[in-house]
Amino acid sequence: MARNIIALESLGCKLNQAESESLARQFAKMGYHIVPPSDGADIYILNTCTVTHIADRKSRHLLRLARRRSPDALIIAIGCYAERAPEVLAHIEGVDLILGNDEKARLLDVLGERGMISTNSAICPPMLRTRSLVKVQEGCNQFCAYCIVPLVRGRERSLPLDEAVDEVKARVEMGYLEVVLTGTQIGAYRPSLELLIQRILAETGVRRLRLSSLQSRDITTELLALWQDEKLCRHLHLPLQSGSDPVLRRMRRGYSVDDYEKAVVMIREAIPDVAITTDIMVGFPGESDEEFEESHCFCQRMSFANIHVFPFSERPGTLATLMPEKVGERVKKERSERMLKLAKESARRFEVQFLGRTMRVLWEREVDDGVWVGLTDNYIRVFVQSDEPLKNRLSEVKVNEERRLP
Repeated sequence: MARNIIALESLGCKLNQAESESLARQFAKMGYHIVPPSDGADIYILNTCTVTHIADRKSRHLLRLARRRSPDALIIAIGCYAERAPEVLAHIEGVDLILGNDEKARLLDVLGERGMISTNSAICPPMLRTRSLVKVQEGCNQFCAYCIVPLVRGRERSLPLDEAVDEVKARVEMGYLEVVLTGTQIGAYRPSLELLIQRILAETGVRRLRLSSLQSRDITTELLALWQDEKLCRHLHLPLQSGSDPVLRRMRRGYSVDDYEKAVVMIREAIPDVAITTDIMVGFPGESDEEFEESHCFCQRMSFANIHVFPFSERPGTLATLMPEKVGERVKKERSERMLKLAKESARRFEVQFLGRTMRVLWEREVDDGVWVGLTDNYIRVFVQSDEPLKNRLSEVKVNEERRLP
């Protein structure tokens, strides 16, 4: 049976997105047609996430949904949940193949070896999205008390420097104007993240270079000096997790609230108009009302451009599963709602600063008849009316009214 239509779907982090993007290019190069999951496909591939129990549940739901949409399709689960609990996914009716993180990069080879696809055609792969994610690092040595990532992604390792630069060059040649460097801990890139950025800026024609996420300990004057080059996007995602020192110690995060604030001050002094976004966990074991209030007040004071809020979720094999004083689901829900309200207020305050200013926007897609959406380098989403196609174009626009946040 010929299988020519492929649907790929990713859950979780930008690292997963980068890996799915790489697989999509491989399939497209071999002549396969890539479609959205909602269209139905001959082969459906889900790159799973297992960072929370909600991510696990979403993975199971999407695999069952794919089978209902395409009863005859080949259904494949790859990624972190597939790495952690393949036996659970094997019990989902209709899942045909399960590959963990070590195997998913050679998915096409596995399918070819098993006679599930033909791999003898070759065409030039199309540009699949406006920006391209390049995985330059994988793995984590930190072992935070709540985090399962080191157990499913392994220890830290980096893409060799020359290969990383060549990857960016290849994306530029394909027509991408923006490249995002991603990894589990890109600040742990070796030989150094600073050297990697310097070489990319010097040796490639990339128009915009964005970093996916850094830790507060990664922030140095040497790194921040690189933002003198306007091609580096003025957006840094700096996970906080909690604004309370006792909670951070129980989490084994390795920094204090004061350490984090000093990093934020350094960033804002070095990069005007920078967007600093963060992650906040609520309901970590033992988090008292007072500790939550500390965290909430700290986030208010930091004036983040946005906050990703998520409740603590027990992950098997992590230290936090053994900790006493679990926080109830009702309390976690209440705290999440308060943090989400603050996140919305913070995002609006950040965006309002730029009303009346001219911003450079990379246009992504048409969202309505003649209405295009794009992103500034400091991660503000902008809409414009245009009769001309704008996809993958950079242009300057004056932001003249506030976008209503959902």
